[in-house]
Amino acid sequence: MAKINLRPWRVEYRAQKQKEFQQIAVVVAGIAAALVFSWKTVVDGQVSNQNERNSLLQTEISALEKQVREIKDLKKRRQELIDRMRVIQELQGNRPLAVRYFDDLVHATPEGLWLTGLKREAKALQITGVAESNNRVSSFMRNLDQSDWYESPNLTGVTAKPEFGEQASAFQMSVMVSDRKKQEDAEQQ
Repeated sequence: MAKINLRPWRVEYRAQKQKEFQQIAVVVAGIAAALVFSWKTVVDGQVSNQNERNSLLQTEISALEKQVREIKDLKKRRQELIDRMRVIQELQGNRPLAVRYFDDLVHATPEGLWLTGLKREAKALQITGVAESNNRVSSFMRNLDQSDWYESPNLTGVTAKPEFGEQASAFQMSVMVSDRKKQEDAEQQ
């Protein structure tokens, strides 16, 4: 058999394949580097875009929070004005009551009875006076009890006052101011 040396051919083939592999590896590494660079660029762009959107949202949120604070302040002012209006309306509505209380007190006072003092604490009215007789005090209490503006008269003290007459006496009583008439007027309207 003839002796043929195939070794240099194999070495050349192996060297060519090695060179091709290295070229492919360099191309793949280049493509991989390009892909990594483009991926990083895209991700950085998206992060930058999202940061811009977040900052826009933060400015809008702060503007809305400012508007919410203004709305709360306006609601608070509105409630204060409503409360003031309610107080003024109550004062306007209660203004004629004092006149009615005094008028009814005058009509309930019989002849021969003088009032020397009036003091009001909340709904209780403390009355002091002098009467020619105890019958006048009783009549005064009955008149107050029948009144639309007063209720529950209570005699708290009677003392003799001979300087005003033989049967004269000083008295102290309390009577409650009634809301019945006010409630009836409200129901009629």
